[in-house]
Amino acid sequence: MSIMDLNEQELFRRESLAKLRELGIEPYPAPLYPINTSAAQIKAEFDEAAGNFQDVVIAGRIMSRRIMGAASFGELQDETGRIQVYINRDEICPGEDKTMYNTVWKKLLDIGDIIGIKGFAFITKTGQLSVHAKELTLLSKSLRVLPIVKEKDGEVFDAFSDPELKYRQRYVDLIVNPQVRDTFIKRSQIVATMREYFNEAGCLEVETPILQSIPGGATARPFITHHNALDIPLYLRIANELYLKRLIVGGYHGVYEFAKDFRNEGMDKTHNPEFTCMEIYVAYKDYIWMMEFVEKLLEKIALKLHGKTEVTIGDKQVDFKPPFRRLPILEAIKEYAGVDVAGMDEDQLRTTCKQLHVEIDESFGKGKLIDAIFGEYCEHHLTQPTFITDYPVEMSPLTKRHRENPELTERFELFVCGKELANAYSELNDPIDQYERFQDQVKLKDKGDDEAMFIDMDFVRALEYGMPPTSGLGMGIDRLTMFMTNSPTIQDVLFFPQMRPKNNQ
Repeated sequence: MSIMDLNEQELFRRESLAKLRELGIEPYPAPLYPINTSAAQIKAEFDEAAGNFQDVVIAGRIMSRRIMGAASFGELQDETGRIQVYINRDEICPGEDKTMYNTVWKKLLDIGDIIGIKGFAFITKTGQLSVHAKELTLLSKSLRVLPIVKEKDGEVFDAFSDPELKYRQRYVDLIVNPQVRDTFIKRSQIVATMREYFNEAGCLEVETPILQSIPGGATARPFITHHNALDIPLYLRIANELYLKRLIVGGYHGVYEFAKDFRNEGMDKTHNPEFTCMEIYVAYKDYIWMMEFVEKLLEKIALKLHGKTEVTIGDKQVDFKPPFRRLPILEAIKEYAGVDVAGMDEDQLRTTCKQLHVEIDESFGKGKLIDAIFGEYCEHHLTQPTFITDYPVEMSPLTKRHRENPELTERFELFVCGKELANAYSELNDPIDQYERFQDQVKLKDKGDDEAMFIDMDFVRALEYGMPPTSGLGMGIDRLTMFMTNSPTIQDVLFFPQMRPKNNQ
């Protein structure tokens, strides 16, 4: 970076950096600093009568300062929140040399600098819990100016709110917006709760390949890369389903994985080409069992995060208390679109789509035509958690045929607030049927459907060794986090969402 690119404040901070070094103060000292408490712990546990927290070592960013001659108040922010610190010149400079207060604290330190404080907790005359500093140490000099942020009674004003900057500079967003940090803490709690639930069910967490020779397990356009050592094209996985099923073939009772998947598709408020998906497969279970499993999981997550099953999503109250409504997809189309598409062939479905003014493409087969009608007429009605069940075979190439109607499959998708949250099957374990379904996908690809599946002959071979009856589930962690934290866009629950490059950013 050229010095010509720096603004006045950035130049001033670099001058302060040089002056600190001239004084023999290292602005970036060795990393060990023996913190023994946090802002939140002091606020929660301090007892003036008991006289605890008399040996406090705390560190964080300077977020505000009020200098009043020989005494000052500042606000220190650590991972858990903010706390006031009281700094007296003669306390931190007990000898004749007052440089640390008069020059360093008053002139060379800035908002955003990270400092360490050793001292004790006390209540000021105005009733404010504070840390009385006996020693101050500079731990990291900030060379850029933080956005101006004001906080009163726990509410943040004038925050760093431009989405373009928030997503490009998430580190700044996290510094100045405590509610953003809380969103990602909740995301971590969601994943931890899921792991606990799956482990208690006797399932094993595993890892499967991200680079794959055949992108399988879903209908999506893949990202393509090249393996130099093997000199072969590879794909970033669009799903981990087929590898997890191979492990069920291998003898594991239940396996799950939190996977980074990649689909080379559009971006909007609820879709990101790189996303996190949890998939779980359990032997000797079916999709009906999986519905109950999912109901209990989401109830557990809501209770963990909110202490109740009702969750605010946008302007709606959504209740994750089981049981959820169960509605066959063809019944949903009949209910919301007013047409009965059961038994229609491709030509009839295409005509129906035109009559309903549903936008379609010539490459669409029966499955996509039905899905287009459902998406246009049904999804937005599904606010409360609803299992849409029993999809036609053409929509579900990896799903077991329905035990009562071979034209349908034992599949459900869970919808919340008009968006798909989970997808689950009674898994297809007939290798001959699976091979024929793959061939149907090839025909769709030949028609121009670039999301149709490849034939994975190794997976067919695995099924030929015998896979027990199995139920599988895929659930998007990003969208689940959106719902559970009432975040309006998927970018709000990704630390570093993908952005178009801009200048040197």
